[in-house]
This record gives sequence, C-alpha cells and structure tokens, in this order.
Amino acid sequence: MGHSSDRDTTRHSGVLRTVRSDGTPVYRHRQRPGVPPVSVVRFDTEDAHAHLPPDHRHAHDFLVLVYVEEGAGSFAVDGAERSLRAGEVHAVPPGQVIDVAAVAGPARGRAWSVAFTPDAVPALSSVSPLAWAHHPLLALFVPGAAPGRVAGPDRASWSAWLTDLTDELGDPDRLGAHEAVAALLTRLLVAAARLAPTAPGQPDALTERVFAQIEATFREPVSAADVARALGYTPGHLTTVLRKRTGRPLLEWITERRMTEVRRMLRETDLPLDAVATRAGLRDATYLVRRFRDRYGITPQRWRRTQSR
Repeated sequence: MGHSSDRDTTRHSGVLRTVRSDGTPVYRHRQRPGVPPVSVVRFDTEDAHAHLPPDHRHAHDFLVLVYVEEGAGSFAVDGAERSLRAGEVHAVPPGQVIDVAAVAGPARGRAWSVAFTPDAVPALSSVSPLAWAHHPLLALFVPGAAPGRVAGPDRASWSAWLTDLTDELGDPDRLGAHEAVAALLTRLLVAAARLAPTAPGQPDALTERVFAQIEATFREPVSAADVARALGYTPGHLTTVLRKRTGRPLLEWITERRMTEVRRMLRETDLPLDAVATRAGLRDATYLVRRFRDRYGITPQRWRRTQSR
C-alpha cells in the first residue's frame, strides 16, 4: 500500500531506492531526522491509487500494516489477490510486490496504512531481520499469512489507537512524543499478532539454511556467491528461489543483516565508523556511509545523533 490520494502521500509512500531487473520499483521509508520512522495515512480504498499509472507495481523495504476500517476493496501481493474487508488487518513484509491494478472491480471503503521500520519499536530495533518470522510481535508478517480480523467490539479501539498515533507523529517535538509513538505502535503490533493463526506454517527448510549461513558469516567480507557456494547452489538459482519464497533476493538479505548490525552498534556503542564497518562485514567507513545513506536517506553519523535524544 504505502501510497494515498491524500496530501501527505509523499511523506508516507517513501523514496525510490532501486528498481529491480523486472522494472519493479522498491521504495525505502522516508526518514526525517528527529522524527520516529513511522508514518500513518487514512485513505479511501476506492481512490487510494487513482493517481498512479495503471501498471504501477511496487515493493517496500519497510513493513506495512493495513487496517480496513469500513467497506471493501482488493489488491494483489506477489500475484495473489487479497480482498479487503471491514475489520481486517493485513501485514505486508518488506520486498513483496504490491499491485492494485491486478484486481478489477469496485472498491469502496476507508482504511489506515501504517508504514514503519523496526527501529520504531525498542523490542525490534536490534532483532536480526533473519529472525523476523519468529518474533512474536511480527507474527502477522510471516509471508503467506492470512489477514487477521478484528472483532466488532474491538474496532473502535483500533481506530482510536491509529488516531492517537497520527496525533503524536504530527508533533514529534512534543515532550514524550517518541515514547508515545513507540508505545502505540507496539500496542498495534501486539493486537495484530494476537490475530495471527495460532499454528504457523512450517518454516521453509532452504530459507532457514540460507538465513543460518548468513547469520554465521555476515561479519566477514562474504558475497552472495560465497553464501550460495557454501550451500551447493549457484548464486543465480539461490537468488531466484529466495526472492520467490521471501520477496527479497539473497544479496538484499545479507545487506539487511549487516545494516541491522550497523544500526545496533551506532546506537549502543561509540565505536568509530571504520570499526563499525569492519565488524559488520563492510569494506570501510566510506563504503558504509554510502550504503547507509542509500538505504536510509541519512548519514550514519547523523542517524547516530538522532538516537541520543
């Protein structure tokens, strides 16, 4: 989702980060210094994407939670149709391709879209992206998970939480605003996780092997080819399989794991950038700055200062 006909569409939708080989644009969250990495938009499902070209397919490198307040609609995620019905909560993990043109028919309703990065929630800020599928707060974000459904009596609470979250984000310099945003977003994620299926599907064995290999080696200067070779596959084949099963190619997972470690060290230590780069498996400080700025739209030094509020 992540786009709206409302005026703050540009703030919410993010910034173009890259374009995949098939032409799909991938957006990163628009990070503003001093503002929590969260954005909220309330939109009409009928015209939320009316301003976009008809062939617009896109992906995010952040997490998106969608709550359907009333009415109905539909969209497609990785080619699979999803109906939007009142009371439903949809979670879209990073990397999955969203397509609103793939499903025809009327779509009238009102929904909320919450886009965020894990840094917005203290309990997630240092969690490896390779472990997201196993984290209780992200239970609804497991690829392929069915949407949750909020019971009728609880729907007013969801609307109130989202309204309060919007208000806090509207004045991020107000005393306690950052803490309030983190608390409200955590509350939403807890409520969403409680709507997830109680019996999650079995983890994909190959994906688990890939993630274990990345976790064991990401601090070294390994490449996607090194990881693939260690598991007995060609880089091209493993990248294709991983993208199909997780929405992201092999190199993106390696980079994401390294960037999570970089953010952790920037937040929790005073290490200079050269040391941070070395311990995260990156070439040097110059390369770290370039990759960090490309990924988050801010230099690591400036990002570190925002964490000391």
